[in-house]
Amino acid sequence: MRKVYLSNTPRQEALDIFMGQVNIARRTEKLALKELLGRITSKPVFARLSMPGYHAAAMDGIAVRAESTFGASDQNPYKLKPETNYSNINTGSPLPAGFNAVIKIEEIQMLEDDSVEIITPATPWQHVRAVGEDVVAGELIVSAGHCLRPPDLGALIAGGITEVEVIAKPRAAVIPSGSELIEPGKERKQGSIPDFNSTVIAAYLSEWGAEPTVMPIVPDDPVKIKAALISALAKNDLVIINAGSSAGEKDYTYKVIEEIGEVFIHGVSSRPGKPTILGKAESKPVIGLPGYPVSAYMSLEWFVQPLIFRCLGLPVPERKKIAVTLGRRLTSEVGVEEFVRMSVGHVGDRYVANPLTRGAGVTMSLVRADGLLIIPANSLGFEQDETVEIELYRPQNEIHNNLLAAGSHDLIIDLLGTALKENYPIMSLTSSHLGSMGGITAIGHDQAHLAGIHLFDPATKDYNRPYIRKMLPDREVHLVNLTYRMQGWIVPKGNPDGIEKIEDLVNKKIAFINRQKGAGTRILFDHLLTEAGLSPDNISGYEREEYTHLNVAAAVAAGTAGVGMGILPAAKAFDLDFIPLVEERYDLLLSDLFYKSSEAGILLKIILDKSFQLKIEKLGGYSMRDAGKVIDL
Repeated sequence: MRKVYLSNTPRQEALDIFMGQVNIARRTEKLALKELLGRITSKPVFARLSMPGYHAAAMDGIAVRAESTFGASDQNPYKLKPETNYSNINTGSPLPAGFNAVIKIEEIQMLEDDSVEIITPATPWQHVRAVGEDVVAGELIVSAGHCLRPPDLGALIAGGITEVEVIAKPRAAVIPSGSELIEPGKERKQGSIPDFNSTVIAAYLSEWGAEPTVMPIVPDDPVKIKAALISALAKNDLVIINAGSSAGEKDYTYKVIEEIGEVFIHGVSSRPGKPTILGKAESKPVIGLPGYPVSAYMSLEWFVQPLIFRCLGLPVPERKKIAVTLGRRLTSEVGVEEFVRMSVGHVGDRYVANPLTRGAGVTMSLVRADGLLIIPANSLGFEQDETVEIELYRPQNEIHNNLLAAGSHDLIIDLLGTALKENYPIMSLTSSHLGSMGGITAIGHDQAHLAGIHLFDPATKDYNRPYIRKMLPDREVHLVNLTYRMQGWIVPKGNPDGIEKIEDLVNKKIAFINRQKGAGTRILFDHLLTEAGLSPDNISGYEREEYTHLNVAAAVAAGTAGVGMGILPAAKAFDLDFIPLVEERYDLLLSDLFYKSSEAGILLKIILDKSFQLKIEKLGGYSMRDAGKVIDL
């Protein structure tokens, strides 16, 4: 049953082929006003009534015949009698017969006999809303293909319209497939995965103006997948099958679509999103999305969004693009168009962007992404400090107020970002896990506002300062303590291997999970190896790297490693045991420009807050005794 890719088609070419072969049949429906917001008109709408339907006062005051006031002045005030020469009137009230102007109440002087005195003449129709001033009967209110906004609804009511014919939302079925899938909220067992893709896909479809229906999960059975597809085609305008689109032995989507319809494209030369299937059945579009979430969501945007917008008669929205400086080198494969999720912040006088995790299965890379970098198929990538253009996922003003933290990962950075957002909603904090050495480099290249570092120097027994002096000898920077934290062994519950010291990793042949090169934790581990007279060759798994403490703990929890070095909160997050080894100092390195900024002052205010410090220390493994203290370099 294994099916190889039939094509490796460039994304734009695949889209052109697909859009040329399929369409969503357009339907219309009449809706009441309360249901019309955001809907697209299918034909022009003309006013039935005028608004206002009578001459109305635009001000509080008196209604007069303008001709009877000519000649009034400071030297020659006119006296007007009620009913005969004027009539009291309020804003919005009909203008009495025979009167053609309104004088504001502020411009009249009331007399004791109910007469009024004026010193300024009125002009015909002053302060009067004439019949049809807003809407005239027979006037075009909105054209066909118009997306109805809040003020449009008011104009429709003013024009006497109570219902409007609009383009019906395309009905889209989402078929989740995979024997490993379970309904969200059900107990997860080994090998089971909650079906979250369907929720995300349905949310995108709703956002774009379609009406999604998520069908029951279908196991990896071609007969059942085919039955689900036939059922979905009977009630929907397009069908999306999620997963089973690749070339594995249990990937049946291609075969099923081909049996009852036609496949145009199987395989797109993009990363992520390669295993995408584009076809049709019963004259309706059928799309096979990859199972990996990022691949699925991006393919959905590339190939389904244009279909929906064409049906609704709308242009596909384009994201704002800005020029950014790359904080890291990015390599790519020639012949494959790559889409890289990026974190972005404004540092100094430029925008700086760093890549997030590039894996097709990392949903959090989309959650954390500020923008998207497209590496063309004919490119090998981009160099650090190179200027490139990216598409923004968030408004530019939000990006402008986004602080970039580089360097070593610590949970406090995440909590600091949360506190910042809670207290200063216009600001945010994004972390790039570059390791401590990478953090110092980022500050030196003006590619971050701050960097978390915890680099132990064996020669001086000091933290961080020797590395800063060596790597940034001519830069004005500032070092501020954030915390003291305990590093130790992260091990399975009960410490089944009895790990106490580093020699146990060698003697008991325990599989280790390491941190990346340049990480302070790795430097500390290397120092412990040297002190024990051991080398990296003695450690099973030394070359296997992770970028955060949580990822190290996750590997131990999953059983793919027997031990890793990290911090207590990471072990607690996965209900693992923790064997303390050494307390280290974790500092924040700030550029001089940022240190003197109001934004840095806000961060330091949060760090010095006693309630924030208490919250951190309650996590365990942290001491905030010197938090906020500036350390001499």
